[in-house]
Parts: sequence; C-alpha cells; structure tokens
Amino acid sequence: MTASRLTLPLWNERYAAPLAPTTAEEMRARGWDYVDVVFVSGDAYVDHPSFAAAILTRVLEQAGFRVAVLSQPDWHSCDPWRQFGKPRLFFGISAGNMDSLINHYTANKKVRNDDAYSPGGRIGLRPDRATLPYCHRAREAFPGVPIIAGGVEASLRRLTHYDYWSDTVRRSILLDSKADLLVYGMGETTIVDIARRLAAGETVKDLRDLRGVAYVMGAKESAELASGGRKPPDSCRNEESGGLRPPLADLHVLPTFEEVKTDKLAFVEATRLIHINTNPLNAKTLVQFHERQAVVVNPPALPLTESDMDRVYGLPYTRRPHPSYTEPIPAFEMIKDSVTIMRGCFGGCTFCSITAHQGRTIQSRSQESIMQEVRKLADDPEFAGVISDIGGPTANMYQMRCTRPEVEAKCKRLSCVHPTVCKLLGTDHGPLVELMRRARTEPGIRKVLVASGIRMDLAQLSPEYLRELAEHHVGGHLKVAPEHTDPHVLSLMKKPENGNFETFARAFRKASQQAGKPKQYLVPYYIASHPGSDLHAMIDLAVFLKRNGYRPDQVQDFIPAPFDIATCMYYTGIDPFTKQEVYIAKGLRDRKMQRALMQFFKPENYFQVREALMQAGRQDLIGGGCDCLIPANPPKEAIEARRSRANEATRDDHYHTVTNPSKGEPVGERGLPNQGYRPGRKTARRQDQKRKLKGGGSGPRI
Repeated sequence: MTASRLTLPLWNERYAAPLAPTTAEEMRARGWDYVDVVFVSGDAYVDHPSFAAAILTRVLEQAGFRVAVLSQPDWHSCDPWRQFGKPRLFFGISAGNMDSLINHYTANKKVRNDDAYSPGGRIGLRPDRATLPYCHRAREAFPGVPIIAGGVEASLRRLTHYDYWSDTVRRSILLDSKADLLVYGMGETTIVDIARRLAAGETVKDLRDLRGVAYVMGAKESAELASGGRKPPDSCRNEESGGLRPPLADLHVLPTFEEVKTDKLAFVEATRLIHINTNPLNAKTLVQFHERQAVVVNPPALPLTESDMDRVYGLPYTRRPHPSYTEPIPAFEMIKDSVTIMRGCFGGCTFCSITAHQGRTIQSRSQESIMQEVRKLADDPEFAGVISDIGGPTANMYQMRCTRPEVEAKCKRLSCVHPTVCKLLGTDHGPLVELMRRARTEPGIRKVLVASGIRMDLAQLSPEYLRELAEHHVGGHLKVAPEHTDPHVLSLMKKPENGNFETFARAFRKASQQAGKPKQYLVPYYIASHPGSDLHAMIDLAVFLKRNGYRPDQVQDFIPAPFDIATCMYYTGIDPFTKQEVYIAKGLRDRKMQRALMQFFKPENYFQVREALMQAGRQDLIGGGCDCLIPANPPKEAIEARRSRANEATRDDHYHTVTNPSKGEPVGERGLPNQGYRPGRKTARRQDQKRKLKGGGSGPRI
C-alpha cells in the first residue's frame, strides 16, 4: 500500500479530505504511528453522509482526532482489532446502519439473500447481534480501553426489549456487550464530547452526565439508588447550583427486567414510560434495574441547530466507497446522488424506528448548505445530472417546527399529525418549494427527483407544493405510504384514515394531468400482519387494491423491531397507551395468508388467497364478479407453482443416501456423523439403556 492509495479523484480535491485509514499500512501512509479512535462498523466503509460511519469519522477528524475505520472485520479473532495498535481514547462500536438481525432475516425469519451494505451485496460479512462480538473482541484486544457502543442496534436495545428472532425478552444490550457507555441517537455532538473529555484526562465514569448516553451502575451504586436515592446517578447532578437535585425527582424508575420479562403488563408500562420520555426538552432520566445492577438512560441529546447541520453535512466527504472495494455496494448505488436536507420525523408511526433514533424534532440544513452540495455533485464528471432524491426520512417536513417553543418544551404528544395535524405545527411548504426550484435550475442539474416518501396529509395543505412536485420532481411514479385501509389498524399505526390517501391520489392525478404528465402514478406501500390486522381487514385492503387498480410489486411484512410501540403490541397483545387488547397475527400460516392477499393477482398465491377467503367466510370474492379476487378454478400457473413448492420442500429433506464402504467411505449416511442406526443418536447403540426392561432383557417395542 502506498500513499497514492489515499489520493482523491481530481474533481474532488477541492472538496474532500483523504479517507480514514482502514489498515495499519494506510495508517502509516498518513504518517501516523497511533490513532485516537478505532471506529468499528458492520457496514462497508463508504465516505458519504448517508452512512453513519462517515459522519462520525469526519466530525471527529474535524475536532482534531485521528480516527481509523475497522469495517466488517472478521469477528472470530481479535487480531483485526489490534492492527492499529492500542487506540489512545476509545473503540467506537456499531453494528451498522441497520439492526443486524433485521439486516440478516426476513419477517418469516428466513435468511436474506443479500446485504445492501456489503460489497457485492454478499451476506455473512457481519455476525448476528453484531454489537456484542464487536465489543467483546475490542475488550479482548486491549483490556482497559473504553468501549463506546452506538448505532441503530444499540440505540433500540438500550433497555429491556422484546427480541422477535429469539421470541424472548432480553435485557439491556449494555449488560451483554459489556460496553462502558452507550450513545443512542445520531450521536455527532456526543461522540466529540466524549473524545475531548477523555483526551483531557477524564474517565468513562466522568462522562455519565452527558445527554444521549446510557450506562450500567455497579452493584453498590445500584443498591444505594434502590434504597432511596441517597446517591443519585451523575446525570442528576446539578453543577450550576453546586449540589444535587432532589433524589429521584428527575428519575423515572421503570419496571425491572425481571418484572418485564415475566409480566406483560409490566412490559406495557415500561414501553409507555420510555416513549413519553423521548422529547429532549422534558424527558427524565430513566432507570431500570436488572437484578443487582441499574441501567441508567439520560435524556436524549438536544436537536442539532441549522448551523450544526450545515457543519456536519458540509464536511469534506469523498462521496465514494473506500477504493479497496472491487464490487458495488447496493446501498451506496441507491443513494450516491441523493442529497439529505433534513432529519427527524414527527409522524410518530408506531412501527417505525426513525423517530426513536433521529428524534421528533425536524433538524434542517440551510438552503445555501444544500446548494453547495448540489454544486459539488454537478462538478463530478461521473454525475449524470439527475439528483436521485432530495429529502430525508420524510421528504416534505423541511423546516417544519412547532410554532410555540414554550409549548414544545412541555409537549409529550407522540405524533404532531395524529389523530389530526396539530394546530401549532408550522406546515409551510414555501421554503421547500423554493429549495426545489433552486436545485433544479442549478447549472449541471437536469432533474431533481423526490424519492423519499412524502407525508400526504401535509402535502395536501399546500397545493403549490403538489403542483411543483407533480410537474418537476416525479420520475414517473411517487412513493407514498398509506400502509392500510382499516380504520382500527391505521389508528394503531398512528396513520391518517384511508380517505386521506384517496383524496391525495385524486389531487396528484389532477396535478399530473395539468402538468401534461397523465401517466404519472402513485406507488402505495402497505404492511401485512401489523398488530390489529386480521384476515377481514386484509381482505378489505385487497378489495380496495383491486377496485383502484393497484398491484403492489413489493409487500412489506411487519417486523417487530426492538423499542417500537407496535412491537410492544405484538408481544403483549395490548396497546400500551389505551391498554386495550389488540389482535395479533403471530402464526406463520396467518402471516403468509395476509401477505398473499396483498398480491392476490399472482397465480402462485391463488391457493393461499382461497384459503384465507374460505376461512373468513368470504366466498363471495371467489368467482367472476367485479370484486372477486380470484377465479373459481385455479389457473394452470397456480397448480404448477404449488407443485414446484412441494418439490422444493422435499428436496434433500426426507431421504438420505447411504455410503459405500467398499469405496472406502465410512459406514453410515452421507453428510451425517456415524452415530449408529438413526441420525442424531448420541451413541452407536441401537437401543438406549433406559429403554431396556428392568430385568436386563430387551422387551418388545410398543
């Protein structure tokens, strides 16, 4: 490896700085003999502001620290963790942009065929629950070096949580990972504060007063806190007054891990308390005891200001993967020409983790900062002139905030738009419309698309925005997320009623026609098997889809991600805020039928759709009527698909091949250890001693 490996494309020299070293050789090429921070990530290293590792690396570099990136290391040994030498300050550990289990498995717990955050989309480059082995290897490599866990996986598992993949309630990831500190949320300001204070000689324990962190108390400290708060956690110290806040006055003590694990009502109450304490302006410190230890979660970090956002997104990113990759990285290919204009979401959808991670407060960049990034894109000789997306978690929440800061400081409402749009919410689309016009008229820009989902109830408040969108920023189709049609399910999701989607669809169709683009269409996204959704609700959704001519190519199955309110409903069968029972489709058979109903038009789904309709007593939808979902007789393709599935299911499962000892093969069945007459027997003996008669003889088999 030579220094030339760290050089940049000529077009980028004006904008970008060299990439962080990913090997010891690259570290030496930078002229370094040590690093301050080793950032470990389960994703490929892509220096683009849509990737967390890129942002955190760049903000630390800007603050004057040396950072190395250990991307998708082999976790079977701690050797990769040792290649840079002992980091001066800490290891930063993240599973990546996604929870590793969601990254690995489908809603039906089948292994996914690809990993969008790995080169070539290859699977297997990160472990399950990646935060745990990454932390363990860091501890093994250099005992005593602080370990700071973060990222989506750690954020969503910072307290006791339901784990869908093991169907168990698991304790805080802090206890299993043995991390010294956990940073939840986006973490740019917190990670820099940690580095500065450790560099100044403070210990990890001194950092417990930071916002946006969680930590574990020792048994002695926890006992003192449990006995009445004689020694509150450091997060309750009030340095300005020189003393301590009243013991337990600023704490919410959650039901213990043991209570939550054995009592679903305790799980419901813990979920409620956690979510009403997510507003950084009024959230209290949360404490949850796990046997003799207390896990403490400080209030969230304060939202970034506009100048902070400009600084973070204006850092010298190369907008490229590390040059060592020879295969494309699917996630990068999708977002490489996108521009992030804001973060956060006040929608509060119960099935979504964005609000829990990025916060409800919208944090927007200035128009000038965004235009600088647009100009940088336009200068790139590899750029085709089309910005693939200009948006964020939701495309049309740019610069929207509560108009009454004094009310926002007290508000504990989980959604600013459900059940209705809050009258105090600023919903002006004017700044966004102006930004879109500026971006599309910039020299070198042919087209600016909006690929992020838009909030339809907000968009309908601005006919001007809808006109601009339909005329200039839709590449043939627009993604929207009505999610369902059933009023009860939509209420549980915190989504607007289906009539809102129908009204928006008509308005978008009209705006497209007026723009001379009558062939533009909507791509609605729906969720199957969400809490509250039964077969009758899904059948109504299928009928709605048929009546309106929608044929979804992709179907999203509900996945109970840790921390989400909908996950609490899935596990307990109870809405944590109304305490009412909720129907849950937990069986694989029911989930498959709900999924098939959304794609009733596919021949391979015929028999599952028929079974669902028969089970629900909706035989009226079988036949040749206008609303009928399937014909009375199965098409030829449906029979062939069923036969193919049956053949696939029996392949290599229900028969075994026997070895040939004459050819030197060991006695037994191929592919299985030689353990006697039946596979799986612990010994080679045909009959276990326990099955022999007490007299010692072998009796007849029953």
